[in-house]
Amino acid sequence: MTTNEPGKIALLWRGDRQTRQEATASNNRLYRIFESLEALGIQAEPAVYADDMVDEVRDQLLKLDGVLVWVDPISDGLNRTVLDAMLRDVASKGVWVSTHPNVVLKMGVKEVLFRSKHLGWGTDTRLYRTVQEFSAEFPQRLQSDGPRVLKQNRGNGGQGVWKVELVSAPVHDEAIVRVLHARKGSIPTEMLLGEFMTHCEEYLTDNGCIIDQPFQLRLPEGMIRCYMSADKVIGFGHQLIKALVPPPPEGPDSPTAQPVPRIMHPASAPAF
Repeated sequence: MTTNEPGKIALLWRGDRQTRQEATASNNRLYRIFESLEALGIQAEPAVYADDMVDEVRDQLLKLDGVLVWVDPISDGLNRTVLDAMLRDVASKGVWVSTHPNVVLKMGVKEVLFRSKHLGWGTDTRLYRTVQEFSAEFPQRLQSDGPRVLKQNRGNGGQGVWKVELVSAPVHDEAIVRVLHARKGSIPTEMLLGEFMTHCEEYLTDNGCIIDQPFQLRLPEGMIRCYMSADKVIGFGHQLIKALVPPPPEGPDSPTAQPVPRIMHPASAPAF
């Protein structure tokens, strides 16, 4: 891109062959982004992606100046391994990629909670990189510190995020724990600690890790997001989330179990 000529960029999201063929700037969930870019004089085009179309999408991106990427880390059994390799390749050839996969690995994964635990928002955050570390440290911490929350390093939609509390002591593989997955519609389940930990071992594959934090009792009061533009706070979002909160007696699919809309506030809001 130059100061004299607006750039040409793609908006990339996951879809199938038919979606790619039929995609326009106005028939998808990102249409407001297309409208805003057009208002700035920036040409934008859809780049619907699937792993079996990676070469086709690569060729498309190499003809453009940049790409904005909307693809979850994991979705319906799919991950970003093939996509990220392609994005690194086109970035090395001069295409601007947002967000570059290397930046995502530094900032957009749960490990950042461990690396920043010494800051004001930090807590007793632990990190396990191997099955041996996980097996040696987590059971005793669960027994001494109370309910914990485990998080796989890279995920979305509550996948791989668990509240774990000890039901029977002393702690060992046969101890009973109550676990609650953060995915929508989940309910508390009791199982053997050893069985649950074996399930979590998959989060340690492919250079993964597990983040371990104490459960926050104030979680039902909601989650606050701080929105930044460069180094400036531009607003806050407050949402009463339902993840890791046991569903009401009516069940996880009842209206009262559903998350409520995020309420946006200006940067000057006194509460924040």
